[in-house]
Amino acid sequence: MSDVTSLNVEFLFHLHATLDAPAVVPGGPHGTRVIVGINGGTVTGPKVNGTLAHLGADWLTMRADGTAQLDVRALIHTNDGAVIHTHYKGIMAPTDNGPRITTAPLFETGDERYTWLNGIQAVAVGTPGAGTVDYDVYRIL
Repeated sequence: MSDVTSLNVEFLFHLHATLDAPAVVPGGPHGTRVIVGINGGTVTGPKVNGTLAHLGADWLTMRADGTAQLDVRALIHTNDGAVIHTHYKGIMAPTDNGPRITTAPLFETGDERYTWLNGIQAVAVGTPGAGTVDYDVYRIL
C-alpha cells in the first residue's frame, strides 16, 4: 500500500470554455443525460497556449445522488500550430461554495513539441459558470 499523502503537481494551463445550450435526455436508465457542446474558449499557461475548437462536447450524466459524471472530448489548437486532443472523465459535485469539478485529462498529439503530453496523467479542478466552464490543469509528477 502506498504512503502517499499528497501529490506533486506542475501547473500546465488554465482552460476557459464557452458552451452551447444543453440538450437534455431525461429519465434514462443511468440518469439524465445532458450534452453540452463546446463552442470555443482559451487555453493559457506556462506549458500550453491556444484556443478550443468549436468541436467537442461534454456528455454528462446527472445521477440520483446530485452528482454528475463527465465525459468530455475537446481539441486544443495551440498558438504555435499544434493540435492536441484531450479526453477526460470526472465528477461534478455540489459543495457549500457551489459545484466543483474534478477530472483526469489525457492528451493525444503527434506534434513533436507536445508529444510529452501523450505520456502524462493530468488532473484538473474546475467550476461551471453561466455558459462557461473553467479548469486549472496540472501534470502529476
